[in-house]
Amino acid sequence: MEERNNMTSEMEQPEHDQQEAVVTEEQADNHNEASAQQEEAQQENPESSKVAELEAKLDEAENRYLRLQADFDNFRRRSRLDLEASAKYRAQNLVTDLLPAIDSFERAMQMDTDNEQAKSLLKGMDMVYQGLLAALKKEGVEPIEAVGQEFDPHRHQAVMQDNDENYGSNIVVAELQKGYMLKDRVIRPSMVKVNQ
Repeated sequence: MEERNNMTSEMEQPEHDQQEAVVTEEQADNHNEASAQQEEAQQENPESSKVAELEAKLDEAENRYLRLQADFDNFRRRSRLDLEASAKYRAQNLVTDLLPAIDSFERAMQMDTDNEQAKSLLKGMDMVYQGLLAALKKEGVEPIEAVGQEFDPHRHQAVMQDNDENYGSNIVVAELQKGYMLKDRVIRPSMVKVNQ
């Protein structure tokens, strides 16, 4: 019986060796197929790397194009806004230069006189003054309202303070020099006296 068992185990060994040989052959075949695929991939890899490189360059060129287009759109918008602003405020330098002359007219017309010649001269000055104001108004220049208004640091420049019970706190009591606006821009703030 022992012989029989030995024979059986001897018979099984070749079968076992045969299975190992089959497994080894399959592994070798798999290894060969993997190597062949790697070689094919390496052969195809230069082409795919070129494609990837070209795609990257294309993406970079598209991004650069989009940035340039956005920059150009921004430039066009800024140019349009600058042009509109220059058209809207084209008279600003002229108005700024005329304001001292207008102030002088206002001070001159506050003179009281009994002389007929001086009165006729003041009447002529008033006509010139009104003509200047009409021309400035046509360009969009308006005087800033100050007396009786609440103090606004964007429109008023406080140079004095007062304690007047007739006015509330932070209210402009007197205007020492007129302020002017050109459309929505302050050309010169009003110099005012503010109640505490």
